[in-house]
Amino acid sequence: MNFEYTETHHLIRETARKFAEERLAPTSIERDEKELFPYEQIKELGELGFMGMMVPEEWNGSGLDTISYAIAIEEISRVDASCGVIMSVNNSLVCYGINKFGTDDQKRRYLKDLASGKKLGAFALSEPEAGSDASNQHTTAVLDGDHYVVNGTKNWITNGSTADLVLVMVSTDKTKGAKGISALIIEKGIPGFVIAKKETKLGIRSSDTVSLSFEDCRVPVANRIGEEGQGFKFAMKTLEGGRIGIAAQALGIAQACLDASLKYARERKAFDRPIAELQAIQFKLADMSTNIEAARMLTYHAAAMKDANAPYGAQAAMAKLFASRVAVQSALEAIQIHGGYGYVREYLVERYLRDAKITEIYEGTSEIQRIVIARSLLK
Repeated sequence: MNFEYTETHHLIRETARKFAEERLAPTSIERDEKELFPYEQIKELGELGFMGMMVPEEWNGSGLDTISYAIAIEEISRVDASCGVIMSVNNSLVCYGINKFGTDDQKRRYLKDLASGKKLGAFALSEPEAGSDASNQHTTAVLDGDHYVVNGTKNWITNGSTADLVLVMVSTDKTKGAKGISALIIEKGIPGFVIAKKETKLGIRSSDTVSLSFEDCRVPVANRIGEEGQGFKFAMKTLEGGRIGIAAQALGIAQACLDASLKYARERKAFDRPIAELQAIQFKLADMSTNIEAARMLTYHAAAMKDANAPYGAQAAMAKLFASRVAVQSALEAIQIHGGYGYVREYLVERYLRDAKITEIYEGTSEIQRIVIARSLLK
């Protein structure tokens, strides 16, 4: 494997880092406290080409590789994990899903605006009784002429209240189980599409997470992605790439923890010397750095395999499993290094812990990642 970054990769990192430090950092604390969605910043990310990074240029995307995308997510999440997940959902799940499996008509109507940042997308798979058991879909779509009539509820939907359209998994034939699930593009604002409960969360509070309700929503058959019954496979394949995005998000949070810990350890004195000179602190920093680098290699390896059109599902699961754990562990160690200061909001590291935990849960819990990895091993 080639571990050298290209000139483009370096430029992406520089651009993303500059944007994060100048446009995200100044308002990140206020947005976290008040649960404010970063409307202006997301629009600017679209103008930079960061909302449709892997979409071909003919559909208004940046035409970049998955490694470039992972780099950008890492740098954005290093400063603001909320923006990182907003970006990840639009890129990994929505744009990827329509670009890979959608028709040219769907790409013209939806992908161009999504990739350019003019519109924002969401991905709706989870339901009150369908979390890890994603095949247990209760949201139904009944064919009525050239429309589907959709009824049901989705929850834990990132970008749910701010998205212009949602990719929704529905059951079109309950007798077939997973093989009876289909995927529909549903636009915000159509009759019967209701944005329900907004969640108050532990972390990533600047990103909206809501429940969606569908009450006799009439959705054109032309908005179905692929054939009837292909929705579950569509969702699982799309989530494989999404896990690279979440791994990169976790990696960014972990790196922020190390950055903050290094800075604090050099400045804070105890026993008449900087605590960075204490072996107990040095060991924490060394372990943190080693784990982060290992997580980075797993994440970028999965990204490289995706770019090479090689099977990458197990590698993406490994990357997410390990990087999310490293993010949580790094945040805990960062708080310990900061002592009492780490427990207060002024020093940011408490937010890193709150943001890190969700990376072990969404887009497949750590337990689900282990199942994916084990099944790959036992084939």
